[in-house]
Amino acid sequence: MQINIMKIKIKTRETGQAMIIIVFAIIGIIGAAALAIDGTNAFIDSRRAETAASAAALTGALTRIEGGNWRAAALAAAAANGYDNNGITNTVELNTPPLGGPYAGNSEYIEVVLTSHLRTYFGVVVGIPTITSVAHVISQSKPSEMGPMFPGYALVSLAPESQCEHHRAFSIHSEATINLYGGGIFVNSDNPDCALMSYGSGSIRIRDENRITVVGGASIQKPQLITPFPVEEGKAPIPYPPPYKLPQVGCGSKTATPDFESETISSGNYEDGVFPPEGIKYLESGIYCLQDDFIIKEGQFLEGKNVMFVMEDGDVLFSGYAEYDLSAPKTGRGAGLLIYMPSGNWGSINLNGSDYSKLRGTILALHGTLRINGLDAIKGAAYHSQMIAYNIEVNSTDNIEIQYEDEDNWDTLTMPEVILIK
Repeated sequence: MQINIMKIKIKTRETGQAMIIIVFAIIGIIGAAALAIDGTNAFIDSRRAETAASAAALTGALTRIEGGNWRAAALAAAAANGYDNNGITNTVELNTPPLGGPYAGNSEYIEVVLTSHLRTYFGVVVGIPTITSVAHVISQSKPSEMGPMFPGYALVSLAPESQCEHHRAFSIHSEATINLYGGGIFVNSDNPDCALMSYGSGSIRIRDENRITVVGGASIQKPQLITPFPVEEGKAPIPYPPPYKLPQVGCGSKTATPDFESETISSGNYEDGVFPPEGIKYLESGIYCLQDDFIIKEGQFLEGKNVMFVMEDGDVLFSGYAEYDLSAPKTGRGAGLLIYMPSGNWGSINLNGSDYSKLRGTILALHGTLRINGLDAIKGAAYHSQMIAYNIEVNSTDNIEIQYEDEDNWDTLTMPEVILIK
């Protein structure tokens, strides 16, 4: 009888131990469920909070550029993404300038700190009633600024892509030598092999601290003819069209009228064929809007101070041994802009001239091809110009001098930028 009692006691003890093991097992299962379910929910919530903070930062920056109530807009963007700044489940903190970090004290930057408190389902059993996630995002609202297009560069090829045999972005060949003062060369093409091409005896000499910058790669046949060398490859591209306010210039209803007795023509729209008309040597100051070619023939002379040419259609051809002295306006909306080929014109600008020819002012051909065929600097000929075109080709036997000075060229507004920084 005693033996049976002992067996019953042993069985009871074993049953109690089993119950304890089961309880701990259940707690473990709940913990695993908390880790799986609540952990997944926390991950999702942190991603949503990051998205909401980014939306708030971008909306706030954009609204500030537009002159609106950026704080209200940022909070509305966060609320639209599920975080209403109620002070209980979430808070949205907005600071400009940021309170700390590398952008502290810079009012161009907006800091968004979004804190979310997520209630758990199973975590409360193991003492974790809420999970807190914090999203920290900074955006930059960069306002428009007045200045040169592509500061630091005198020659700019805009084409975002190009080929090696045709439609080259930037090429120099034959025996041409470019001497650059005051600016470098920027080539926007992403072609990894031949965005910039130099072959034959084509030479580039940058005579100061400026540089040759290429988004893609360069194909250079004779490195000893390029200064500085090696060129800077693999640089960040620029958007196309370029992120600048483009010229807003025109002639209105004014008509260009020639006076053959004085060999002079007034500014305005010229629709009577090739410009300038035969026998005209002097241009009155102002804007000339051309619907046909602009040609200065071999041996022809043309002078114009404070003039601008808007090539609505047609090409530009300044022939070899032509003598000209043309300079851009010094005041007004088009100050510093000499030749403008809008995006609707896919023509070409071909520059040549005599040993005394001079251009002063920006040459801008958004879709056009610029060909620099000569202008020997030995007797003073020079381009005092920033030259920006879709494609650029230099093919000459001359020593071509480009002396870029910002004060002689066109300044414009950069487009406002909104940049997200995490």
